[in-house]
Amino acid sequence: MTSPRPRDQADPSLGPVLDFLRLIWELDHALQLRSKRMAKELGVTGPQRLVLRIVGRFPSITAGDLASLLSLHPSTLTGMLQRLERAGYLRRTSHPEDRRRVQLSLSERGAALDGSVAHTVEGALEVVHRELSEAEMAAAAKLLRALKRELDQMS
Repeated sequence: MTSPRPRDQADPSLGPVLDFLRLIWELDHALQLRSKRMAKELGVTGPQRLVLRIVGRFPSITAGDLASLLSLHPSTLTGMLQRLERAGYLRRTSHPEDRRRVQLSLSERGAALDGSVAHTVEGALEVVHRELSEAEMAAAAKLLRALKRELDQMS
């Protein structure tokens, strides 16, 4: 099979939908690579760092509320929370009024990661955010929400 283009030329247009889909796959690949590097450099993946940042913003958040905020089923989050706790980044304690509910807080080790942004997905997004106008950022967010909504409706 021959390549559709020489390596020194721009990608051929596939049309607006396939070109955009190709960009999404490229972004997904870049996110996965950065997340793996974050795990080596910081000790946490991109999604784990997002969890730590949210817990840092909402100390004593319940696991259920965190799952809701991330639009995840609580069982999807359970393994990540267990790994973060075992690694010493997160503390899980019983809710004082309902022992079945778990509250989350950062350990000292987790708090140290809550502030640093260099070499993270979040740091890259902060750079891009400074380069784009608020209207451009809002349009991008609108597009991503619409795509997610459409994908959710297919489930």
